Amino acid sequence: MARRPAAAGSLTGAGPGIRYDDGLRHGSCGSGDGGVKPGPRRLHTSNGWERGLSVSKKIYIAAYHQSKFGKLFTMTVPEIVTNAVTGACSEINADPSVIDVGSIGAACNISLNQQGLLSGLMAMVPGLESKPIESVENACASGGQAILSVIYKLLLGQGDVGIAVGYEKMRNDEGKMDGKLIGEALGYFSYPDEREGKVFIFPHLFAEVMDLYMKTHGVTEADLAAVSVQEYANAQYNPYAQMKGITVSLDDVTTIAGRNRYIVDGLPLKTYDCSQITDGYAAMILATEEGLAKLGVAKADCVEIAGYAQATDPLRKQGRDVLRPAGAYRAMNEAYEMAGVKPADVDVAEVHDCFTVMGAIAAEVIGRAEYGKGAAYWRDGRAAPDGECAINTSGGLIAKGHPVGATGVAMVGWSAWQLLGRVPKELQVPDASVAATFNIGGPICASVCTVLKPGA
Repeated sequence: MARRPAAAGSLTGAGPGIRYDDGLRHGSCGSGDGGVKPGPRRLHTSNGWERGLSVSKKIYIAAYHQSKFGKLFTMTVPEIVTNAVTGACSEINADPSVIDVGSIGAACNISLNQQGLLSGLMAMVPGLESKPIESVENACASGGQAILSVIYKLLLGQGDVGIAVGYEKMRNDEGKMDGKLIGEALGYFSYPDEREGKVFIFPHLFAEVMDLYMKTHGVTEADLAAVSVQEYANAQYNPYAQMKGITVSLDDVTTIAGRNRYIVDGLPLKTYDCSQITDGYAAMILATEEGLAKLGVAKADCVEIAGYAQATDPLRKQGRDVLRPAGAYRAMNEAYEMAGVKPADVDVAEVHDCFTVMGAIAAEVIGRAEYGKGAAYWRDGRAAPDGECAINTSGGLIAKGHPVGATGVAMVGWSAWQLLGRVPKELQVPDASVAATFNIGGPICASVCTVLKPGA
């Protein structure tokens, strides 16, 4: 399927003060083509507030490193943290002592690993002691939040080089998982009143979202299954993917047989609609221009995080429009505006497909598919590596894997590799110049969005 540009247009009905169009309404600071002038600028919304976007420093990804996703077996949490930091440093032959600030994200470190104060573990890496480091938690958006934490520290002048780490160890030392325990641990990231009567809380909540999406938009289970089929196909070429070596067909995903079953009676979510239970870690070194000079890394070998934003909707799912999550649209819109691009400019994207329905919704949030047309975007091949906008060429959470705290870091890291031409040739999008990421936590509650451009 030949790549083709998308027709410019708008995404309306996305919530108050949110619309993607050629002029980037509500705070467009450039011409009608969506260009944004450099320097301090103001973002206005239809709610009547305005936010200063005084970003005086560019932030670059100097290095990215990750483990293979799947099983870490006997690797301990202190070893995971150390390996993540030293692995990222080794990518550019840097000593950890050059790092000024840090942040680390995880979600189930206490409930599954009995380990808190992860920042202290990071400070045990020689060269990182007595430096500004913090632990962050924003459910499945913890990794993305760790990246933002480092960016904010660099913008505040606390240093020129920072590291963001995300990890999760969800399996035991034999690589086996306790499904009931993991379901309970993840369930803590939902609203208490919405847990009652649910065995596996998050699959149940998203089964309800899937059912609502299908009924609202006239979408079939097979339409949404296309997300899983494409991502398993992508994962076959990603050496870091958990499901590499396992292929599925549309019949496999839609037929109730073998391991594929309905997760909740009366709701459409099936096993192949779900992301994986995954061990893994990811780490990213971020730097200002001064930091790049200290590291000896050229801009041409980097990617700029040109836009970034975060927003959080109420935790309770009931009573809000989860098919058009206002916080997600707002964060994505602000990231686009900061980067001075439009959704139509995006060549590649990594999005939070914890379940197939989120792959569809995410295609709409990033503005590549119209509201209600996200499933069709995947079904028609427009999200394939050779499609209109290549989404989740890594295999996504469904096939690459979902080590909760590492996911947000891995999304940005893989997108950076895409822009640098470093992913396997079967997945590489030629001449990609703009990437978008969309990382969520909870029942489409916390959202972290970024926009990447080549560093030079």
